[in-house]
This record gives sequence, C-alpha cells and structure tokens, in this order.
Amino acid sequence: MKVIDQEINALKNSVSEMWSLVRQQLYNAGETLLSGDKELAYTVISRERRVNAFELKIDSDCEDIIALYAPVAIDLRFVLAMYKINTNLERLGDFADSIARFSINLPEGEPLDPDLIKETRVEDMLSQLLEMLSLAQEAFEKESSEIAAKIFLKDNLIDEINRDSTPIIAKYIEEHKDRALAGLYMASVIRKLERFGDHCTNIAEELIFYLDAKVMKHIGKAGQTKTGNGSEVQ
Repeated sequence: MKVIDQEINALKNSVSEMWSLVRQQLYNAGETLLSGDKELAYTVISRERRVNAFELKIDSDCEDIIALYAPVAIDLRFVLAMYKINTNLERLGDFADSIARFSINLPEGEPLDPDLIKETRVEDMLSQLLEMLSLAQEAFEKESSEIAAKIFLKDNLIDEINRDSTPIIAKYIEEHKDRALAGLYMASVIRKLERFGDHCTNIAEELIFYLDAKVMKHIGKAGQTKTGNGSEVQ
C-alpha cells in the first residue's frame, strides 16, 4: 500500500470517529432537552473539547496530505471533502453544546412543558436529525452517493417543523406569560436544530462531490438552481 493510501485511510478513520462522537453529542443533548437531565448536559459540555480536538487534528491531517503528497483526482476530492465535512461536524458539535447549555439555564423546577414539546414536534425533529447524521455516516463508510442523496428529502421535514413552530410558540407565550422565557428558549433551540439540518445537507453535498465529482452547492432541495438573491428558478 502506498504511503498516501495509508494517510487517507487514517484520515477516514479519524473522521468516522468524530462523526460517531458528534452523533452521540446530539443524542445526549436531545435527552437533556426532553428530560431536563442537567448531569447529562454537563457531560455534553465536557465532551465538546474532544470534538474541538478532533477538528484541529483532521484539519492538520488534510493540510499535511495536500502539502506532502499532492493528491490528484478522487484522492484530492476526498481530502477537500473531508476538510469541509470536518468543519460542518465541528459546528454540529457546537450546536449540541449550546442545546445542553440551554437545558442547564432553564430555571430549576421548570422543565419544558410536555405539551409544548409535543405541539412543536421537537422529538420528531431530533429523531430526523439523528437519522440524517446516521445516513451521512453510512454514505461515507459505504461510499454511496445514493444514500447521501436521501438526506436532502429529510431536511424538508426539518424545515417544515421549524416553520410551523413559530405560531405555536407565539400562542404558548401569549397564553402562559409566566413561562415566556421557556417559550423563547424553545424557539432558539428549534432554530439551532434547523441549522443542524442545514449542516447535514452540506455534508451530503460534500460526499456527492467526493464520490461523483458533482457540485451540489447551489442546487435547491427540489432540484432548482438558486439565484443570487436567494430565490429559486426551475
């Protein structure tokens, strides 16, 4: 095996480890959100340092491979994709950390209203996001652009839940003025989860670039091309 192949395999293993860590971070952050388990929230926060350490190592490994071995074709696409996926995974770790901190900041004895959780479909949102991350990791490990493409459809549901949550939370705050802070916190968390979905689609785009040499960056979710003002055309 050539030295560059060994380095690329080592990079792939590091990214896979980071992926599993970030998925566990999201799962634990979701549990703290739903249950109010502050001890678990502190665990998420303490493990954020490991996510950051992975990011620094993977960045350095990508730069070393490019500088020392001058990869070409699919090897170069792989390294470039890993560099960008690494950034997205680190941002996902940040979101999990911020959700855990939100859980800690909730007033003692005032967990989130179960009815609000149900109406905003936060559990569904968390479940879909975990599945998106798992699909992305499966696509990465099996080198399957078909699996990666499934992530785009799931992100549509995340956007729908985010959009529908605004009037629900506004009504909740109006009817429960003493719980307004919890309602505002919930709105913030849902927005973070929506951004989480966006980063998962970014990862899917990078996987497709690496595997098929197709640039998906400016393609809309339904196959439209985005214009400069953010609108979409067929």
